[in-house]
Amino acid sequence: MVMVSSRVGARQKGLRGPTGKKVTRSRKRNPRARPLNGLYVNNRDYRNTIFLAGSGRSGTTWVSDVINYRDEYRYVFEPFHPGKVKTCKGFRRKQYLRPEDRREEFLRPARIILSGALKNHYWAGHLDSRYIPLWRVRKNLRKNKIRDWAYHLDGRFDTGRRLIKDVRANLMLGWLRANFPEMPIILLLRHPCAVAHSRMEHGWGPLLDHFLSQRELVEDFLEPFENEMRAARTDFDRHVFSWCVENYVPLTQLRRGEVHLVFYENLCEDPEGEVRRLFGFLNKYYDKDLLFEKIKKPSRLSRG
Repeated sequence: MVMVSSRVGARQKGLRGPTGKKVTRSRKRNPRARPLNGLYVNNRDYRNTIFLAGSGRSGTTWVSDVINYRDEYRYVFEPFHPGKVKTCKGFRRKQYLRPEDRREEFLRPARIILSGALKNHYWAGHLDSRYIPLWRVRKNLRKNKIRDWAYHLDGRFDTGRRLIKDVRANLMLGWLRANFPEMPIILLLRHPCAVAHSRMEHGWGPLLDHFLSQRELVEDFLEPFENEMRAARTDFDRHVFSWCVENYVPLTQLRRGEVHLVFYENLCEDPEGEVRRLFGFLNKYYDKDLLFEKIKKPSRLSRG
């Protein structure tokens, strides 16, 4: 069920719908509804979320476009960014969490994000084609453009399915799986040299210090490699080490069936086979012609 938010559905003189009837709003909100970009959608089940993780510059935006080729999911962009999303201000930039960790300071933000309750967020929603700014809603209502409003709504809001893409959550995937066990998780892998080269081309700095400063991460995974990591001198080597940490941890924690692996190079060389496996994991049919048109297009964040 979708209804206009009480913030934007003002009673205005002469406001009529396509049938000529006056359009009014109810001042009573459904207590089970939650706001979503000026609308209310009655769905807060984390199981309606697909979680796509991967290293930065590995092609996650491209793969999210492939999964969402029909624009049937609400697209949530990197919501675990502590510098952009206030809800996650208590997280590190590359937060590691043990699967058995039950601290509410981490669980509460994750519930908000995975249930779709993160609302009207300039960062997490800026690549979502379903996003309709409130100023546009108000403008259409003021100009009595009910038909335009209906057009905006046509097929653009569903029952609350979400696709979350994040490049900062690899070290939390085991924790996410333990606390949200019925959410499908996809991990994208790209060759570490290609990732390192792309990061350097875009001026990204290595993140080894973010990893080595987390005591639990070092104790659980990095202690055997700590000396070699600290001895790395070139940015390229440090980026490769960063890629190893970001992918070694989830691949060690998650068992077969708990995560689906997508390989960037396979998607380039054998898109049909990789897509068939991906959509089989999601238990979804796909339109081959429409989907492969999407695969041919570079992602919205791709710059080489």
